[in-house]
Parts: sequence; C-alpha cells; structure tokens
Amino acid sequence: MYTLGIWDGHDAGAALISDDRIIFAANEERFTKRKLEINFPFNSISAALKFAEIKPSDVQHIAFTTTEFTKTLERVFPYMKEYYYNFRRRKIPRPRFEDMRHILKYSMTTTGVLPLCNQLSSSVVNKNLSSMGFSGYKLHIVDHHTAHAATAAFTAPFKSSLVITLDGLGDGLSGSVSTLHNGKLERHLAIGAKDSIGIFFEQATNIIGMRELEDEGKVMAMADYSYPFQFEENKLQHFFSVTGTTIKAKYSPGRQFEMLQSIAWQMPREQFAYMAQQLLENVLVKFTSNVIDRYHVGDVAFAGGIFANVKANMMVRSLSTLKRWHVFPHMGDGGLAMGAALYTNYMLNGRTSYEFSPYLGPSYSEDETESMLAGDRSLRIEHESKHEQAAHAAELIANGEYIFWFQNRMEFGPRALGDRSILASAGSDTVKDRLNMYVKKREWFQPFAPSMLEEEAEHILEYDGKGYDKFMTSAYAIRKGMHDKAKSVMHVDGTARPHMVGNENEIYMLLLKEVKRHTGRGMVLNTSFNIHGKPLVMDPKDALETMKSTKTKYMFINGLFVTNRNGM
Repeated sequence: MYTLGIWDGHDAGAALISDDRIIFAANEERFTKRKLEINFPFNSISAALKFAEIKPSDVQHIAFTTTEFTKTLERVFPYMKEYYYNFRRRKIPRPRFEDMRHILKYSMTTTGVLPLCNQLSSSVVNKNLSSMGFSGYKLHIVDHHTAHAATAAFTAPFKSSLVITLDGLGDGLSGSVSTLHNGKLERHLAIGAKDSIGIFFEQATNIIGMRELEDEGKVMAMADYSYPFQFEENKLQHFFSVTGTTIKAKYSPGRQFEMLQSIAWQMPREQFAYMAQQLLENVLVKFTSNVIDRYHVGDVAFAGGIFANVKANMMVRSLSTLKRWHVFPHMGDGGLAMGAALYTNYMLNGRTSYEFSPYLGPSYSEDETESMLAGDRSLRIEHESKHEQAAHAAELIANGEYIFWFQNRMEFGPRALGDRSILASAGSDTVKDRLNMYVKKREWFQPFAPSMLEEEAEHILEYDGKGYDKFMTSAYAIRKGMHDKAKSVMHVDGTARPHMVGNENEIYMLLLKEVKRHTGRGMVLNTSFNIHGKPLVMDPKDALETMKSTKTKYMFINGLFVTNRNGM
C-alpha cells in the first residue's frame, strides 16, 4: 500500500511511504530553484513516483495538512500566496503601510480552521492531483501539529515517549504535547496561536531587518555577539510566562510587534537578538521541564520550526530530567508532507516506528552524471572508485583546498549531510574566509558546521550521553583542547552544530577516516552545496552551474573527479 503525503505551503514538498518504509521525500524548492517554495509540489510528487517506479493510480491514500482560514484562502486565491512569498523574501519594493499589513497578517493567521475550510482546501488539492492523473484514491486531512508530532514520534528510537511540537502557528495552534505509548499517539494539551513563541521570534527576526520564516538562525548566531546579561535584566522577559504546562503571551501579536519595534529602536541589533534568543531559551527550558515533570516521561521527541534553534535545543537538552531525546531533522514545515503520510499510515495500519535516514531524494548514476557533464571543454573528468574519491578528497582538504562533494541520494531537510556538501578543513581560518567570501557569501557572523566520525564525537564535543544528534539538530560545546582543530567550524562562544557520521553514509565515512589519517581527527567543515539564498543543488547540472559561477576548481561527483580549468 502506497501513501503519499503532500504539503503545499511554506517549503512545500512530498513524501511517499509504503507499509513500513519511507521510500522518498523531497521539497519543491530543489526543483523550482526558489528557496522555500510555496506552490503545489507537482515536481516533488512526480519525482516520488519516478523513484518508486509507480503510476498515480498505484497510490491508494493521499494526505495533506493545514486547512486553517488563511491557508485555505491562499489555496483558492494563489496570487495571495505568491504576493506574500515575494514580500517576505523582499523580492518587491517595500509596500506602503507595511506595519499595518504585518499586524493584519497575524490577526488573520491566528484564526484557525473555520467551517467550509476543509471542503474548500480538499477541492483545490483534488483538482491539482487530478491534473497529474491521480484517481481512485482516498484523501486524508491531517492537523498541522499532528503532522509535526508524527514526524518526531514515529522516527524516534523510543517505543514510548513524550512528543512536543512548537512553531509559529498552524491550524490555530502554536504547539502541542502528546505521548506515544503502547502504539497509541495521544495529544494531551495544545498551545493557541496567540501565545506563540514562534511568532515572537519571527517578529524579532523581521524587526532586526531579516526575513521572517527564513533568517531566524541568523538571529540566533548574531545573539552571541552581544555583551551577556542576566535574564532579570532582559527587557523582553515579561512578554511570555510559563505556568505549569501552559505558555502565555502577555500581548497580542499586533501589540507585541509594536512594542518590539519600540524596544529594538533603542539598542544595537546584537543586543536585541540576544534578548530574543535568551527569552526563547528561557521559555523552552521551563516548558519542557514542566511537561516532563507532569507526565513522568524522560524520553522526549521534538518537532516544529522552533526546534531548528540549535542553541535553545542545547539548553533544553541540559535538563537533568530529560533522559534521551530526538529532534526530527526536518523539523520545520518542510517536514509536514512526511508527517501527513506517517500519521495517515498510523491511522490505517497502526504503524508507529520507522527506520529513518535523511537520504531520501533523487540520485543519479555515474553514467547519467557523465552524460550531463559531457561536452564541456572547460572540464577535465576522471573516473575514480569510491575509495579513490575518499582518499583524493581528503588529501585536497588536508592541503587547504575546499571541494564540492556530490554523492548518491539528495538529503531531505535543510542541512547538507555529506551528499550535497561543500567540504574544507575544520582547522583553517584561511579556507573558511575564502569559502565565505567567494562561494557562500554569507553574513560574517554566521558560523560553519562540522561533520565528524560518530565514534569521535565524545572526544571532540562535551557530550552528555543522551543520544547523538547525528543530523545537526543541536549545538554542543567543543572541548577546550580541540578548539584549534575546530576553529573554522566553531562559533564565537565555543559551540558547534555537528553532523555525526556512521555507516548510514559509507563513502562520506571513508572520506572522514582519510581526513583523520592526515590530520589526526576525522572532522571537516561541511556546508551546503549552494550559493547563499539558493536551495541546495539537486542534480549534476545544478552542481556544474554552481561550480562555474563560483569558479570552484575541484568537484567529486558520483564516481567522477572533475577539475574546472577556469577555477581558482
């Protein structure tokens, strides 16, 4: 039985599962080249069917999520969605009365699901599916936070767990608490959209001058460049209160926005970022601690966009009552398609556990890759075995070069995890600056992240034994004796957001072992294979285009070593 999950909002995408296997998942941005694409995921759905070698008629169940009033309006009137996308990404001139539009947006999005929303949304989704040849399927609607909860609960390595979701908002809620026990996922409490700590952080991002729903990670990074102060001195401390297992906002989103603007006007943006980050951490730690105390469960699974904040995650993880933890790697709305599929399969078949790998996208054979690159006289192409590629790449990295690394299936989620990555030495400021200036072109305060051998994590990091965050979902302190070897992947506060590599990615593990042979540690700088502001590359043509536009010299791609004769 095939179940297709789809999401046609912010970071749209599709996921395909069959019985107890996750077969394919990808986000639409990789196909359209528009970061965080918002349109119906026609391309992702087609790629899923192609990968599984099935026809639309082979899919018996299709699930989608989020039918709140504003999302339904956007489905019926797609120009509204497109306008907001261009406005949010600052692709159009700043409109008049921007603040009024901002306040109106949040007053509408907190409305939730109204009568006829389910029917209208289903009608639009059915129309789009019909245009692709789907027929004879049953359509399922999954609540927004239920979809988030399913991704966390059903991919965690726990038979029983607490499940906490927190984000901006969806279907009138900004959070939920559930338990998974004896094969049953049960919601116990919910947090309303008007009490959203996610909306607060979105607004702080906007006020600092960055793009909401996209640049929240930059606010987190910028916060470390403020002078520190105690929470009691934080001018935002009264914006939220945590009492027991409830989170309450003191002000409506509109009033909150006005007050945040007034406070931010009087201080450097680094200090304002610090206050917003500190408040977020305080709320998350108190809330999670109280939830664990109430339900007496120490194994906790998390999802929702708030848990993309790796510094807040590090603070939550430090709770003594938290025994083991799991953050779903695609924690934001881009993971909703998978959540819709997983929850529907749970309702139909009772399935509550999956072996999860993030390598769920398209792949390209060596012959396909060579065909896409052939005929370009600016390239020198050589064939290399898996072991030859690992050894050659490690040698270049050890010699101070950065390389493009493209292998196997594309990652599902926002992080490059060794299949669509740019790699360099973890201990070289020179190559880090070169990479930032000529390739990534990111803000100066954004840190790069490391990939390391899983077996070495406890020697490099201050590791707590609560379960590895293999896929860059939490920050860790770098051990003091390792700072010199990690200086290009370490933030100013001595922390890093690591990717821990094991048998799930054999060729990448081989590369790291070769790097260890050269440098003493199996660790590299790993950043996403893209230009800043663009999605990760998907296919060899994308990779070649990026190689040429950045004048990059070396690329390892599906058994081929490519040298750009025009590279620097």
